[in-house]
Amino acid sequence: MKTLIVVPARYASTRLPGKPLAMIAGRTMVDRVAALARRASAALEDAAYAVATDDMRILEYCRDAGIPVVMTDPALPSGSDRALAAVEGLGAEPEFVVNLQGDAPFTPAAHVVAIVDALATCGTDAATPCIRLSWEALDRLRAHKQETPFSGTTLVTDPSGRAIWFSKIILPAMRKEAELRKLNPLSPVLQHIGLYGFRLEALQRYCALPESRYERLEGLEQLRLIENGLTVQAVEVEPGRIAIPGIDTAEDIALAERLVAEYGDPDKA
Repeated sequence: MKTLIVVPARYASTRLPGKPLAMIAGRTMVDRVAALARRASAALEDAAYAVATDDMRILEYCRDAGIPVVMTDPALPSGSDRALAAVEGLGAEPEFVVNLQGDAPFTPAAHVVAIVDALATCGTDAATPCIRLSWEALDRLRAHKQETPFSGTTLVTDPSGRAIWFSKIILPAMRKEAELRKLNPLSPVLQHIGLYGFRLEALQRYCALPESRYERLEGLEQLRLIENGLTVQAVEVEPGRIAIPGIDTAEDIALAERLVAEYGDPDKA
């Protein structure tokens, strides 16, 4: 196969234990993410998908639901490590591996396709999507960070779209923001979406490297790539109809269900 899309699905969660099996508007989270992985793989050439879990309850649920699944070590430190373990557990040798977060059930399948296309054409080690924020969206992000400063990641790129840096602070600083607001409805700020595509050899190298200095400080695993000289293509995409970056709490589930009721279920579009 050319591309393997892996959905890491851990049972343990401090704020929402067993969240892959949590119900969202009548469907489990893992079922929703697996469905979008299936749609993305169908839109790609020679692609497959699988859930990578550390828990028998999720393994049995996926098997009963006909979802491809592989068991991985519960001690693995990250979703990227679990994605590599899935590759090895399946005996696969894909050119590209996508780490599709198991708690992001409303990620558009088009985002997955976009980063795989970027890997195929740009020659970088990894690719990840981002959204250029409107000024209104930037104002909301700033207000949100007053309450939760470590939520929301931004990045800056070079002219070719390769990521220079990611941060939990809002990048870049803007001296003449009032003038910029008059010139363009979109701000210069790119907000990162936590979805990653890797060349297999880059994923293998990444997982073999120790935690890097700024990765530890900011809590951003993608900084390990940049600090070790690996290249990351940032792909600008359009936001999904339900723009929730991840489901971490019961409150997030309640919000997701309200948005599904208001905007419709993306899985049924």
